[in-house]
Amino acid sequence: MQHRLCFFQKPAIHSLFVLLSIAGFTMNRKYFISSFITSGLVFSSLKGWTAPVESNIKIPKYLQPGDTIGITSPAGYISAEEIRPAVALMENWGFKVQIGAAIGKKDYTFGGTDEERRADLQQMIDNPDIAAIMCARGGYGLVRIIDQLNFEKIARHPKWIIGFSDITVLHCHMNRKYGLATLHSKMCNSFPSDWTKAEPIQISTILSIRQALTGEETRYTAAAVISNRKGRAEGELVGGNLSIVASLSGTVSDLATKGKILFLEDTGEYLYSLDRMFWNLKRTGKLSHLAGLIIGSFKVKPDDPDEIFGKSVYDIIMEKVKEFDYPVCFDFPVGHQRNNFALKCGVRHVLTISMEGTTLDSLN
Repeated sequence: MQHRLCFFQKPAIHSLFVLLSIAGFTMNRKYFISSFITSGLVFSSLKGWTAPVESNIKIPKYLQPGDTIGITSPAGYISAEEIRPAVALMENWGFKVQIGAAIGKKDYTFGGTDEERRADLQQMIDNPDIAAIMCARGGYGLVRIIDQLNFEKIARHPKWIIGFSDITVLHCHMNRKYGLATLHSKMCNSFPSDWTKAEPIQISTILSIRQALTGEETRYTAAAVISNRKGRAEGELVGGNLSIVASLSGTVSDLATKGKILFLEDTGEYLYSLDRMFWNLKRTGKLSHLAGLIIGSFKVKPDDPDEIFGKSVYDIIMEKVKEFDYPVCFDFPVGHQRNNFALKCGVRHVLTISMEGTTLDSLN
């Protein structure tokens, strides 16, 4: 028997699910969330077994109750107070939490000086008792310390690195240099302080972090968009913030995209800036041999009235990929928005785009 649980049923059902989620309740695999529908988005866990797919990527061990998650802030400043909701929830999921020394430190916009942020992240990388490292927030700062970090221990004993936005520096670096899977997801500053008042989409995106960290297969489904290009692709999922991906071109952290499914998102950029960055991707060959392309949320700054760019995000991207035939989807639930679901970078996925919409299934 399949049990269906929908957030838009009675409030009591919603409240019960929230309480079970906070308490770390785990369903038996034959009982699962069959659907979650919000603004044309469906999110569900897939039951069943998928045959392993050969890959050179090392996937860290999935977490078990009692494992420790370290929290640090290698980019922007965040206070100890701001991470408390995240700490409380992860502890209720059954994990231990170790708060890094960089939390609460401030050096202008940064979470401490470059050396303080580097030292804190380094000790979490080296600590064998830490199974995953969650970055507390994004902002800016990782590129200032990436070349001073030593990844030898995490390369030998992989652990999950969690975050998005500026944390894309780490996703790209770990993928290109060390072939390690990482988790692109919301961070501590996105956990709601009051779960009883949280919107269903907030709950579902935060729960997707636990599902990814514990090894559940996932399916994310987005509504059809007229600009989508239909097709099916299978490959390693890579990507993150467009500005970061473009800025790493030519460096040791430069993202390799051939044969992969690339996902991109960004916020706070002008249309002409997006156009320039997509030209960077095209001219450096990052769009030439993809298996598929996923476009998430792009929040743009309005044009100056005297300097209207004249092209939409859809126009900008389709112009750059018109000569290729791989599938392309828009408005995927990833980016600087509430429906920002956890994606396992480096893990093989299947992307299917049809007239009915888009599905992305994890294979590990």
